[in-house]
Amino acid sequence: MGKPRLIIIIRHAQSEGNRDKTIHQNTPDHKVGLTPEGQEQARQAGEKLRSLLRQDDSLHFFISPYKRTRQTTEGILTTLCSNDPDPSPFQRHHIKVYEEPRIREQDFGNFQPGGDEVERLWRERASYGHFFYRIPNGESGADVYDRVSSFNGSLWRRFSEDQMASVAVLVTHGLCSRVFLMAWYHYSVEFFEDLRNINHCEFLVMKLAKNGKYILQNQLRRWSDLKRERAAHRRSISAQSPPHIPVHRWAAAHKAPDAMQEPPKLVLPQRRNTADLFKDEEDGSEQSGSLPHSSLRNESQQAPNVPPNEHARRESEHEVNSRTESSLTASLQRLATSPSKPRKSTKAYLGRDGGGSRSGAASPFEMSDEESLEDGGTPATAVEMTDEKSVAIDVPRSQPSSLAKAFRGELGDDPGRVMADALGDHSEAEVEQADEEVGTRDRERREMARIVADEVRERTHRGDVY
Repeated sequence: MGKPRLIIIIRHAQSEGNRDKTIHQNTPDHKVGLTPEGQEQARQAGEKLRSLLRQDDSLHFFISPYKRTRQTTEGILTTLCSNDPDPSPFQRHHIKVYEEPRIREQDFGNFQPGGDEVERLWRERASYGHFFYRIPNGESGADVYDRVSSFNGSLWRRFSEDQMASVAVLVTHGLCSRVFLMAWYHYSVEFFEDLRNINHCEFLVMKLAKNGKYILQNQLRRWSDLKRERAAHRRSISAQSPPHIPVHRWAAAHKAPDAMQEPPKLVLPQRRNTADLFKDEEDGSEQSGSLPHSSLRNESQQAPNVPPNEHARRESEHEVNSRTESSLTASLQRLATSPSKPRKSTKAYLGRDGGGSRSGAASPFEMSDEESLEDGGTPATAVEMTDEKSVAIDVPRSQPSSLAKAFRGELGDDPGRVMADALGDHSEAEVEQADEEVGTRDRERREMARIVADEVRERTHRGDVY
């Protein structure tokens, strides 16, 4: 009849060795049969083959003599020749089946060693190359190429016979099917190494063209294409991820107050300009509108609707203002009785946290310990400057001024305070922590790890093994 119009290469269905590789430690490779799932795959392959054929086609099967390929062939023929639900034009006794040892699986040795040794061999084989790596007591891909090339020559000679069928079906193994294409189409070794294995019961269809050549109808899957697809998928995931939003932490996190308790109210004096910076202690009593203790009690008695917490707050404010007035008076008295010391005439430049023209810089004052401490008292927190002298005013420790601390550069003593750098930026550690909270870096690492793991697993275990 001449050349067949179709050459179809089919990999065997799922075998017991594909599901559990330890079976090869006590069962010869050629005696490993199909799983129940593999038997169903073979029957479905028969239905698929039936849809590809014409009613006047004749069939020749060339199969590997292994048990799993023979069982796959029987499953294909069962559904191909079945009259359920419709009568089949193909009769089992009209289909010729030839067992061909030259298209058997690559030899991996006799009884294979334990799992750790096999894992080492597969990793070594994936690194060395599937074509030239020779398995101990077994074959290399090049050895398979030699016998498959011999089979291709025999098949080509059959094309001149009148009894040649219109469709030739090869039921073989994963690596053998790729080697068959390599020998037929003269693929390079590098291209062969880039080819991925075909799935169980997957068809490779070669169709005869008008020029007498066979055109492969499949798009072969390659490792390089898989890498590009996964790289594009990884970029799409990164594009869909939420944008990077820096997390600014200008102050330390505080413990959340109890929901049942009323949050404390902080009363700060209001300033109208920068010159009022050094008048905190003097203006505090005037701006806060401190009242005598008796007035507070009269007010609380006259306003019965005021909450008890408000009474306590006003009394506390009165006590603080009273201590401030007494401390201010004592400081002025000490200043009047103490010998005068020459001071530097300096302008009030605010530090980084106080704003002003020197924001981001340290305070220009460099006071000595003797100048900053008077008579063993507390450090001066406010300085009133004139052309002739400067007056230091003590501030009680019970109510320190934040801006005065910034003026002295003492805010760094607070261990719970988080400071920005000179440009107002955050450290790389904080930015890295923000990326971790957003999750972008974590997803990229997981995706890259999964890509590498899948590629190693497919090249070693699910590649061309069995």
